[in-house]
Amino acid sequence: MKSFKSSLIFLGIAVLLLGACNNSNQTVSTENSPTASTPRAEKAVPAAKTDSKHGASKGGQVVETGKYHLEFVPEKEANQTQMDLYLQTGDNHETVPNAKVTAQVQLPDGKQNTIPFTFDANDKHYTAILSEKASGQYQVKISADVKGEKVDGRFSFNR
Repeated sequence: MKSFKSSLIFLGIAVLLLGACNNSNQTVSTENSPTASTPRAEKAVPAAKTDSKHGASKGGQVVETGKYHLEFVPEKEANQTQMDLYLQTGDNHETVPNAKVTAQVQLPDGKQNTIPFTFDANDKHYTAILSEKASGQYQVKISADVKGEKVDGRFSFNR
């Protein structure tokens, strides 16, 4: 029985090693990973301020979820942080002006704040002010309600 267990362990290790050697150039895509409230979500990544097939970037962190494009741009000021959110839809990234947007912000000390966003019609984006000044990492979960459809994105920034 001992030799049978040893053989299974050896076989398992051999399969893992062979699989790792043969698949060393694979890439991982989170494009179709499910989340609780969205059909497709990607990790937020900083975007360069460039034009691309997705339109002009504002230099923030981008999440593509379902048919929506969210770009989060935190601007640190002396006594506060201005948080801008560009909520867009479609291949042309048309602005979504009629959503109810809030942020759940986890402060560096672990406390949570809920902050509502307002739509700035001139600049075609949502904006909110975070009055916290503590140094450290802030975790931000943006929730938007677009005519009953929930759209979520997770972001972070350091102050």
